Amino acid sequence: MLTASKLEKIMQLESDLRAEYQQEIDARNAEIDRLTSRESALQATIDKQLETITELTGKATDSQKAEQRSRELHNRCDKLLAEITELKQCVKNLQKDLSAVREENKALTQFDPARMKKNLDAGKKKLAEKTAAADTLQKTLSETKKENAELQRKVAALEARVAESEGTEPVDPREEPAAA
Repeated sequence: MLTASKLEKIMQLESDLRAEYQQEIDARNAEIDRLTSRESALQATIDKQLETITELTGKATDSQKAEQRSRELHNRCDKLLAEITELKQCVKNLQKDLSAVREENKALTQFDPARMKKNLDAGKKKLAEKTAAADTLQKTLSETKKENAELQRKVAALEARVAESEGTEPVDPREEPAAA
């Protein structure tokens, strides 16, 4: 059974771990938000550049327009795909870390301090009740032994008196059952 100090240590450990990992989770969430906003900004830039390309292609011939647009879009697509892949990997890593933190948190909450304290209090109460009952039984046993010894003395004295009145030797009370 855990002592109160061990219980307090467990509670302290739980609060320390929560504080430690909460900062990490918040940092990871901030990183995700930052990367999402960066992606939005890049998308806005792409949209502006696309507008510019559209204006420039209006001035060039149809074939030049198609070639230029194709090259620019292909390059941008490659860059965006690489960046999106990187962001996806970052999100996966963050999700794995979050999952690990959740599992650890789940393991820590398994040892519910409130429930453990309640069980400890109940155990102490039961122990106190059993101790009181044992003390009462011990007192009763002692009293019974005293009474038995006193009664044995009285029986021996009475047998001695009976033996004196009959004129025979006193009989030892422990030998009487063997003689019978």
